Amino acid sequence: KFSQVPMFIIGRKGQKHTGDTCTFLYGYGGFSISITPTFNPFRTVFMKHFDGILCIANIRGGGEYGEDWHAGGCNNDGKKGKLNKQNAFDDFQGAAEYLIKEGYTNPSKIAINGGSNGGLLVGACVNQRPDLFACAIPQVGVMDMLRFHRFTIGYAWCADYGCADNSEEEFEALYGISPLHNIKAPPGGQYPAVLVTTADHDDRVVPLHSFKYAAQLQYVFEGSAHQTKPLLIRIETKAGHGAGKPTAKVIEEIADIYAFIGDQTKTPCKRD
Repeated sequence: KFSQVPMFIIGRKGQKHTGDTCTFLYGYGGFSISITPTFNPFRTVFMKHFDGILCIANIRGGGEYGEDWHAGGCNNDGKKGKLNKQNAFDDFQGAAEYLIKEGYTNPSKIAINGGSNGGLLVGACVNQRPDLFACAIPQVGVMDMLRFHRFTIGYAWCADYGCADNSEEEFEALYGISPLHNIKAPPGGQYPAVLVTTADHDDRVVPLHSFKYAAQLQYVFEGSAHQTKPLLIRIETKAGHGAGKPTAKVIEEIADIYAFIGDQTKTPCKRD
């Protein structure tokens, strides 16, 4: 189902894993962008105070192994037989399955996160494998894959996604993965807890993506006796896609995200 995919697994030195470690699984997988090791103080906060592990999956669609790796996880615009975006989602789901199989964690302890193209990744994986995750945080995600090219800079993403206006084949491929158009209540089950984040002045991935996605979640699960986990949206004001966001706003958002993860994975925050 998926090729061998590199993944960084980071935790405290000497940390023991008994299958119930709180796990923050991050992915991007697009536009030939390589997710390489960087230091992020907010992620050390997660590892320290939630006794968690940070996992970064270098899925197809990125540039980690050159253009073949990129092409293996994207829909190359207008090229027949090159509709490979689903591979990126398969890789990400495979990363979660690996962490479970190897005894690091279990589905009740996995939080998945990604932003922009990574928000698309998270939204698609929640639709396809709602049983695999405790909670999901899609940030400023591309959620409407049929109309993304009609807003601001969205037309530039057709090189990675294809375009619903190009052909019936591309329309069907995009419809099949679009987070907005594939929200379905699992028979007898429920979705993971979802915290959508966006900003009212995002002019790259316009907030209508997140607004429509959150509204559709509410519509599908309204009155459901099975859906007991929360489906939320957090809308930042006077902010954009992320770059240049004031430190105070970043801290507030991260605090909300970690509180959400701790609550939904039933992982207490250590305050020492």
